[in-house]
Amino acid sequence: MGSIHDWKPELYDQKLGFVSNFGKDVVSQLQAQPGEVILDLGCGTGDLSYEIQKTGASVLGMDYSPSMIEQAQRKYPQFDFRVGNAADFSLDQKVDAVFSNAALHWIKDAEDVVACISNVLREGGRFVAEFGGKGNVDMIVQSIYKVLSEQYGIDAKKRNPWFFPSIGQYSSLLESKGLRVTYAVHFDRPTPLEDGDNGLFHWLNGLAADEFFCDFTESKKVEAFQHICDAARPVLYKDGTWLADYKRIRIVAVKQVSC
Repeated sequence: MGSIHDWKPELYDQKLGFVSNFGKDVVSQLQAQPGEVILDLGCGTGDLSYEIQKTGASVLGMDYSPSMIEQAQRKYPQFDFRVGNAADFSLDQKVDAVFSNAALHWIKDAEDVVACISNVLREGGRFVAEFGGKGNVDMIVQSIYKVLSEQYGIDAKKRNPWFFPSIGQYSSLLESKGLRVTYAVHFDRPTPLEDGDNGLFHWLNGLAADEFFCDFTESKKVEAFQHICDAARPVLYKDGTWLADYKRIRIVAVKQVSC
């Protein structure tokens, strides 16, 4: 959300399904209750909104990508999904919780995001999220940097769309906006990519193509992806499977009650 990324919903569902699958564990951390109103911020194609709704809670799904929201509405027409910017939104009611999985690292203006989250939470309401933390997919990123620099003369650091904070950095940000951090962990999660030898290619095409390769033709992208796979293969490819070097932050915070 908030990124120029042109999401490909079918590719996301078919080849990047691990994102939602891992997110189900974050839903359990939410501990949603019947009758609660919960905002799923960066809801993608709606699979985790559906999981939350199973608890009896009422869910509003929001995503910056119109194509992802269209896909979510096709899959779950009974739900309230809307296009919105996580760094600039408001609601006509306070919510009991804001949930977010694998979305907030796409938004560099994190202070505005946290301000919006704090604003829509009722006092005592909670924020539960998981996203990329410091060092996330670092081997992939370094391989992208190396290939774009050496093969194409491009400083890829200027094209990096992601914000991967440390726990201290993000906890301080939450505290500055009136949220008390009650749980925070920064952990390694080596993640198998789907489709065997093509796993990293699909990952690059689905999650990195628009920002790092925005001025590449399709054939040039394919060429660059192959160079990146070659660079990352010695570290990330094992026994016929790509293992992305994910490092995640999972965090729970509570909106403090005014004195």
